[in-house]
Amino acid sequence: MWKLLQCSRNAVSGLPRRRSSPGLSDAVRLASGQTDQADERVLRKRKFQPQQAADLSEELAGQLPVKSRVVICGGGITGASVAYHLGLSGWGGETLLVEQDRVGGELPWTACGLAGRFEPSYTELKLAEYSIDLIKRLAENGLPTGWRPVGSLNLARSWDRMTAFNRMKSQALAWGMHCEILSPEQCAQHCELLSLDGIEGGLWIPEDGVCDPQLVCQAYMTEAQRLGVRIVEHCAIKRIHSEHGKVRSVETTAGDVECEYFVNCTGFWAREVGTLSKPVVKVPLKAVEHHYLHTKPIEGLSPDTPFVRDFDGRIFFRECEGHILAGGFEREAKMVYEDGVIPLSQTARQHPPDWDHFHELLDALLLRVPSFRDATLDRLTNSLQVFSPDCKWILGQAPEIQNYYVAAGNKTMGVSASGGIGRVLTDLITKGSTYLDLHILDISRFLGLHNNRKFLRDRCKEAPGKHFEINYPFEEFQTGRNLRMSPIYPQLKEAGAVFGQSMGYERPNYFDQQDKHDEFGLPRFRIAQTRTFGKPPWFDHVASEYRACRERIGIADYSSFTKYDFWSKGNEVVDLLQYLCSNDVDVAVGSIIHTGMQNPNGGYENDCSLARLSERHFMMIAPTIQQTRSMCWIRKHMPNHLRAKVNVADVTSMYTAICILGPYSRILLSELTDTDLTPKSFPFFTYKELDVGLADGIRVLNITHTGELGYVLYIPNEYALHVYSRLYQAGQKFNIQHAGYYATRALRIEKFYAFWGQDLDTFTTPLECGRSWRVKFNKPIDFIGRNALLKQREEGVKRMYVQLLLNDHDHEVDMWCWGGEPIYRDGVYVGMTTTTGYGYTFEKQVCLGFVRNFDDEGRELPVTNEYVLSGHYEVEVAGVRFEAKVNLHSPNLPTKFPDREREAYQATRDKPDQADLLSYGGVTTVKGTGIPTDGHGL
Repeated sequence: MWKLLQCSRNAVSGLPRRRSSPGLSDAVRLASGQTDQADERVLRKRKFQPQQAADLSEELAGQLPVKSRVVICGGGITGASVAYHLGLSGWGGETLLVEQDRVGGELPWTACGLAGRFEPSYTELKLAEYSIDLIKRLAENGLPTGWRPVGSLNLARSWDRMTAFNRMKSQALAWGMHCEILSPEQCAQHCELLSLDGIEGGLWIPEDGVCDPQLVCQAYMTEAQRLGVRIVEHCAIKRIHSEHGKVRSVETTAGDVECEYFVNCTGFWAREVGTLSKPVVKVPLKAVEHHYLHTKPIEGLSPDTPFVRDFDGRIFFRECEGHILAGGFEREAKMVYEDGVIPLSQTARQHPPDWDHFHELLDALLLRVPSFRDATLDRLTNSLQVFSPDCKWILGQAPEIQNYYVAAGNKTMGVSASGGIGRVLTDLITKGSTYLDLHILDISRFLGLHNNRKFLRDRCKEAPGKHFEINYPFEEFQTGRNLRMSPIYPQLKEAGAVFGQSMGYERPNYFDQQDKHDEFGLPRFRIAQTRTFGKPPWFDHVASEYRACRERIGIADYSSFTKYDFWSKGNEVVDLLQYLCSNDVDVAVGSIIHTGMQNPNGGYENDCSLARLSERHFMMIAPTIQQTRSMCWIRKHMPNHLRAKVNVADVTSMYTAICILGPYSRILLSELTDTDLTPKSFPFFTYKELDVGLADGIRVLNITHTGELGYVLYIPNEYALHVYSRLYQAGQKFNIQHAGYYATRALRIEKFYAFWGQDLDTFTTPLECGRSWRVKFNKPIDFIGRNALLKQREEGVKRMYVQLLLNDHDHEVDMWCWGGEPIYRDGVYVGMTTTTGYGYTFEKQVCLGFVRNFDDEGRELPVTNEYVLSGHYEVEVAGVRFEAKVNLHSPNLPTKFPDREREAYQATRDKPDQADLLSYGGVTTVKGTGIPTDGHGL
């Protein structure tokens, strides 16, 4: 009978007792011979000599400086890396690291030690790549890290998983990471332990490896201390004090320390430490149980055994000092510490092993490696891991307090994340920016609701399991739903809406009339699922909605869009927006402009529309994911002399936004209002406050953010149901149809409209994406990023935004583009796609992305229109290349309903010549069209 099972029957009683990391008291026990082997191994690793604390707080207080420029809280691997990188930057003598227990993190049996690059995004992959290179450099310099380049073997049990691997390989090779697709037989050659039962193939990453997390942490600490960082143990944070919205000091159990920056690297306790400031810093994390299985040493087990992940079995295993270390991610994690209070003692944090919960992973492990049945159990540990609501790392400056930084939620990837996180946080602290776009990891991607303890309990049961699931397009969480809903949500659900979620907001992705009621005749809540890399199951539904928007009238819920009001008593609001925005906001009342908010390097921090409601009142519309982020940016960069004079309010939840779009939208709206809606009275890109139906005070913007004719109505919530009902009823004569996010997304991709967070980011400039005409260099107030954009204009851009149409792609059979596909020009890699989709008018796959120009040595050269248009292009989709036609400007799509307003406007284009401009009602327009030159396109 299997020895692991025999041992597991007595696992709880036989489990070795967990103890804290060694310190001075452990050294005494070592001298007395009162240690076990595990403790001796840990003690041998301990190289650095921190200012060790005695038991008395008076002695500890003598070691604590009264002032330090930076205070890092947390002596685990992340805090150690931040300390090391601050030392490298020259701030070592001004940095203090405090740890409530002893530095060094968890004990060796509570971590897997993988140093791997298999990450879902370019940013995460590059952070992991830097971490691994750093670990190798430390080892080469004589600091023990336990690094062994054993490679990682990733197994697939389905063709969808193999497709995901092929997509990953295409991306990885383009990003400079070597990997190989393997047959089942080749997988067995890399690891002879494997059973190939059910295996379709694998992905081999030879440059991955394993290391000892404690040794890596101590290597960081050793170097940090050498570089001047002060390290104090047994020192807990009691309060973080702020003044005028910035960090001022920290209060510890050993006294107060005045500081300019505070870094929360407290791992399990990051959320709890966030509550120690006023205002509270919200760090949405939840602890779950996480098991590691250790066998006794196995004779003949090769130290070169790769790190193996069977994703579809949800398991991983590796060789570790002659034995097997294994674990995995259950479909539903088990919550711990429901009250949110996690014990400080490592012993108290060790739970009895839950074999009932672990058995699914154990069965998968034995299926994959049958020889493990003959192994002898050493221990099954039940420790903790913390996860964020979206299963991603949490980095960046806290929205609530300036100079308060957070690095947490690294899941089981602490080693792989540590070096990169230390580097980028140090960059943010010392330089204000870093070398990667971090918005997908930035803490400002959350709202307060994400920190709700009950929400975290609900969501984080599901989040760990996502770690090993196939990364299908448009994946949705099943938990933590129905939180934010517009007032017309019940009507949309009754109409057949199938929902997606963004920033907690339920928004229709598409509409499906089939099976929309449950057995009681009530509308079902349905969550959109794609679950394929080919033609999606919602294709026909979206095609119908798309045609309605182009040929009749579509009605869409835009309520999730970020909405801010800006106002002042004097002209201060104009001065502020002129400083924040690269476009000229001082336009006629009733005008709408589209503008970027650039950072000092010229990149987009936000991409928004501004409607001038009155002389001193503006409304901003921005992408949904900007709701927290934009306010952080505005507050941080508001000049001091304007802070008491300009009011900025987040009014996102005050208004329901309904868009009507299509050739009959003007006729429809005119039936519900007495206002003249003719182009002369209400031109494109202007705003009016209208009475609609029986309601008043409706903010109506003559834009749709898709390139189609229509309006967005911003309706006070109390009127929303009334206005929606009137629009829908009056629209019946035009065969009005509901349209979801997928349909409006398809419209904007065909029209070559860029979207922040998908196409635009903090490194993309207006000059690179056909929006230089929206940058007003000569306006009276200098704006953030002006000098960088002037320099780029003079030197030339190094990449250019393009639209690619796939010529020989069969949308019924071939794998689709979903974003992140490599672009090749004349057979050479030149860039990646950003947003992609099917063009229902073109009847082709449409890809948006950026093209670069590299010389023979890989150096970037300027990109010109001539360079782009002279090449032969291919897009690689899951390992298969398709020829593509390139566009530099928004196309005019063929239509049964031509309209001069719509067709004259191009969101992505070069700036029109001055000879082509004229003044129209105080708004600069393209001659012969009546179309304002200030663009749009959320």
